[in-house]
Amino acid sequence: MVDVDNTLLDNDHFLVDLRERLKQSFGAAQEARFWQIFNDRRREIGLADYLGTLQLFRTGVDDLPQLLQMSDFLLDYPFSSLVFPEARAALTHLGNCGKTVLLSDGDMVFQPRKIHRSGLWDAVSGRVLIYVHKEKVLDDVQQRYPAAHYVVVDDKPNLLAAMKRVLKAKLTTVFIRQGQYALAPDADSYEPAPDRVIERIGNLINLTSSDFQVPT
Repeated sequence: MVDVDNTLLDNDHFLVDLRERLKQSFGAAQEARFWQIFNDRRREIGLADYLGTLQLFRTGVDDLPQLLQMSDFLLDYPFSSLVFPEARAALTHLGNCGKTVLLSDGDMVFQPRKIHRSGLWDAVSGRVLIYVHKEKVLDDVQQRYPAAHYVVVDDKPNLLAAMKRVLKAKLTTVFIRQGQYALAPDADSYEPAPDRVIERIGNLINLTSSDFQVPT
C-alpha cells in the first residue's frame, strides 16, 4: 500500500505553484484569504479540499476572469511532471514483491483526477483506494485486498504509527523522508516507530520481500 502525495508525487511543489498562481491572479491579501478558507475547511471535513475552497473563495472575486482560469489551473495541472524520479521504477519493483495498491487520503474529484493525470493510476492498473482517513478504514482495505501480510509506504509518520497499532505484526511500515510532514521536527517522535526508514522513493528498489517482514 503506497501513499501518493509526497511519497510518489511532489505535492509540495504543487502547493508552491498554487500559491504563486493565486498571488499573481488575485494579490497577496486574497491569496491569504484562500488559504484561510482552505485551512478552515480542512479542519471541518478532515481533508484537503481545493475545489471546495475555490467554490467558497469565489465570493467577492466572482467578477474576475482569473477565477475561471483558476479552475482550469487545478483540474488541468500537469501532475505527471511532479512524479518523483524512480517512482515508477519503485512501483514496478514492488509489483514483483506483491500486489501494489495506491492508498491515499483526499476528496472524490480532485484526488482521483490528480492520480490519473500523474500516470500513477495506470501504473498500478487502477488499484487505487481513496479515503478521508485511511488509517481508520483498514478493515475495508483488508476486505478489498486480502493478504497474509501488508506493507505500507508513507511520508506521514503519525499515520504509519496509527496503522501499526491496528494491524500490529501483520503490517510492515516504511517511512519515506520526503516532503513537509516527513521533515517536520516531531517526525521521529511517533510510536510505534516505523519498521523501515528510507530517504527517497528510489531506495525501495534496493529492498526485497524479506526486507518487508517485521524484525523479530
